[in-house]
Amino acid sequence: MSTRSSPGCSAPPERHRAFAPVAGPGTRLLILGSLPGAASLRAGQYYAHPQNGFWRLIGAAIGRDVVALSYPERLAALTAAGVGLWDVVASAERPGSADAAIRDPEHADLARLVAGLPVLAAVGFNGGTAARLGRRQLAGLGDRPALVDLPSSSPAYAAMPFEAKRAAWSALGRFLT
Repeated sequence: MSTRSSPGCSAPPERHRAFAPVAGPGTRLLILGSLPGAASLRAGQYYAHPQNGFWRLIGAAIGRDVVALSYPERLAALTAAGVGLWDVVASAERPGSADAAIRDPEHADLARLVAGLPVLAAVGFNGGTAARLGRRQLAGLGDRPALVDLPSSSPAYAAMPFEAKRAAWSALGRFLT
């Protein structure tokens, strides 16, 4: 029996799944991405691609350099600062890492997570896809929490210089005090 596909037949696209949320009762700021990219999925870590600016950007927001820390130490630093992480898409078909390639998304239960975070002040959307999908899912929550669109930390989003991204992300610090 051959394992090759017949001409015109292809394997079904692989379904990628998001990680569990990193959030708890002390979460004041929740950062939502779209869906982990290929490097993150391989590593089993949020924002694992070495060129993704997320860890430098969130470090600016919490006033602490987290880049040199191990992954568990990074998560502990975020938790201690009141920052949580998750994604707006629970699972989807996506070849590669581009948000534009997301197909057949199953949305994460954002409303349930947000309802369980008693001191949540803001939700930050990491990039346009996260903002578009996440805002739709959180519609109807009123003015709590504040919803903040952020420039994507992805290296694919090169339309904005890093220092401008850092300024936008640094403004999140106001939700942590």
